[in-house]
Amino acid sequence: MASVVLVFFGVLLLVFFLAARTRGKVQTPLARLIFLGPAALLLLIGLVIPAVQTTYQSFLGPDGKKVVGLANYQWIFGTEANWVFLRNTAIWIVITPIFSTLVGLILALLMDRMRRESLPKSLIFMPMAISFVGASIIWGLVYEYRDPAEPQVGLLSAVVSAFGITPENWLLLQPWNTFFLIIIMVWIQVGFAMVVLSAAIKAIPMDVTEAAMLDGAVGWKLFSKVTVPMIRGTLVVVLTTIAIGVLKVFDIVRTMTNGNFGTQVLSNEMYAQAFVQFDKGRGSALAVVLFVAVIPLIVYNIVQLRKEQSIR
Repeated sequence: MASVVLVFFGVLLLVFFLAARTRGKVQTPLARLIFLGPAALLLLIGLVIPAVQTTYQSFLGPDGKKVVGLANYQWIFGTEANWVFLRNTAIWIVITPIFSTLVGLILALLMDRMRRESLPKSLIFMPMAISFVGASIIWGLVYEYRDPAEPQVGLLSAVVSAFGITPENWLLLQPWNTFFLIIIMVWIQVGFAMVVLSAAIKAIPMDVTEAAMLDGAVGWKLFSKVTVPMIRGTLVVVLTTIAIGVLKVFDIVRTMTNGNFGTQVLSNEMYAQAFVQFDKGRGSALAVVLFVAVIPLIVYNIVQLRKEQSIR
């Protein structure tokens, strides 16, 4: 491994040395090739080729050899049982970004008025430093359930019991168990939304805010007519970024319920088909559907960023 790394850096040094001594019309194209070539090569090997291979495999059968055409896609959208994970994925995409951004925006507004905001911001942002598996284990303790005759060690069950309500086995309670899992993702993403939106709010020019206040804009009117339009681009970025992360959510569902009890999502079903059922065709088809679902979000994000840059 050490020798490979040394050879790699040796080749880079040699290429840079030759490029530095190049003159004339060849210098600019060579410089572009040197700086963009390795990135393009890695992108080709790490993304383009696997994407093409996965798309091809999505038209194959379970053995990965026989061509079955669109049978795998017909299975995805034509099997009634699969609508469970398709519906759950849609619920995750709609609810998680909206609630994470909304709570993050509220916290950003509240923190913006505090003198010492660094400490509470750090505490709220801390879940972002925890892996999804670690967060699931923490919330597994919150949702822990025991027989009502025994002392409840789960936080949610203990709180419910304190109000005289019989606790439920929360992760088996359909369809609410999906929302209990979504809460974990919201808890993680709120810190990200708060930090980004707080920076955007602080970047609003003071003269704009003061001019609006002189015109009588205060409270909700100031927020809706000045603050939100000024941070609209950032709101879009936060929403789409969280939505893209939600589409790839796997760890939380896998750790908490393994997709059972009506909590299955697209990414976990993809893993189950490819690495549990060993059906590479269906697993690849699900991966393609996941990839296609991400594309509109990315395109919309890029378009909004370009519009914001053109306004500036």
